[in-house]
Amino acid sequence: MMNRTGGYRRRATDAIGMTRQQILERRALRLAEPPPDRAPSKGLLEIVEFRVGAERYAVETSFVREVFQARALTSVPGTPPFVVGIINVRGRIISVVDIRGFFGLPGRKDTDGLQVLILRSNTMEFALLADEVAGVARIAGDDLQATLPTLNGTRAEYLKGITADRLTVLDAGKMLDDPALVIDEEVSA
Repeated sequence: MMNRTGGYRRRATDAIGMTRQQILERRALRLAEPPPDRAPSKGLLEIVEFRVGAERYAVETSFVREVFQARALTSVPGTPPFVVGIINVRGRIISVVDIRGFFGLPGRKDTDGLQVLILRSNTMEFALLADEVAGVARIAGDDLQATLPTLNGTRAEYLKGITADRLTVLDAGKMLDDPALVIDEEVSA
């Protein structure tokens, strides 16, 4: 190696003959490894936040097809209490689910001024009724608390996690795959 004055100098080596550069490269590789005691990161989740009553909920945007003002809900006799009706969205008939009834909470009779979030997967599509859609946000997946000890039953089953500021993130994928949300009954005359 050439020094500032144009002369040559010897490479610095340690006791086992490694150059300073080799030592630094080895150290950098060790530091780049993930710590053994940490779980892998869950990354950022992009969510749509909405309010139902006093509670704040969210679902991942990858499952949300669209959001719009609830209009002209048509009730359907013989459906479970959590299905508040159906809507026509550009020629497609979509069931509207009130998560209050789905979670066993008191339902809402009036749908004026409410919004719907249409959730979609490869196999299913339905709409969730919301008092207000707050918007899109990103949250750290690592910040989600798995569950609350006070939650049980259906609410705990569809829970992806809860943030420190009490935002309940629902597992929309699990909801869309659940056969309990498929209504396939025939009524005999």
